[in-house]
Amino acid sequence: MRWLIVILGSLKFSKVLLSGGTMLLSIFTYAWIFGWWYAVGFVLLIFVHEMGHFLAARQRGLDVGLPTFIPFVGAWIQLKELPHDAETEAYIALAGPVLGTAGALVCYFASFYYSSDLLLALSYAGFFINLFNLIPLSPLDGGRITAIVSPKMWLLGVPILAGLFVVNPSPFLLIVALLALPHLFSLWNSRHNPDQPYYAATVKDRVVYSVWYLGLVIFLASMSYQVHSVLSLPQ
Repeated sequence: MRWLIVILGSLKFSKVLLSGGTMLLSIFTYAWIFGWWYAVGFVLLIFVHEMGHFLAARQRGLDVGLPTFIPFVGAWIQLKELPHDAETEAYIALAGPVLGTAGALVCYFASFYYSSDLLLALSYAGFFINLFNLIPLSPLDGGRITAIVSPKMWLLGVPILAGLFVVNPSPFLLIVALLALPHLFSLWNSRHNPDQPYYAATVKDRVVYSVWYLGLVIFLASMSYQVHSVLSLPQ
């Protein structure tokens, strides 16, 4: 029996090690380009976002792993069991941007208290990252949230992603597009039909998540614009 406990304990430790190790790897990678303090703050903001998903999944009784980080891609949590319905998936998806926005706000207000351009830059990164994640295209958070209204809303995310690529061609955007393709093909083949039981939801749920989604998009867009304007002013 002791050997089983040791094995289970080592497995849990290895998961913590993987999460912490990939987190440190991201910090080292970003530090080469942006400096140590920005790298630490940036990765912590991503961590806060992912912990929103983690805590929400745990709250809904799902088995979930700690965040895993990949430099210049981001991070994700591993859901070891899938949500039972679109409402649960939307709840978990929404929790990331909500907690992530809170983290960005902490940096925003702290930047004025300490007169710190670094914290202001981190707040902009936090606002923008969470805004980007709300693009209504699965597997981004926005796609998982809007799916409770209708998976067809993913089609709105296609021109948004394409427009971003035209303005700023980036390999990261290509990765997002590749990850989104299977979901779009499934939608095209009607596998994500809103009439399926998985997407059944009350009118109240659809309204509540729509209000949260639109509210976050408007707030994050306005804050991103405001902070970017301040950072763009001549020093």
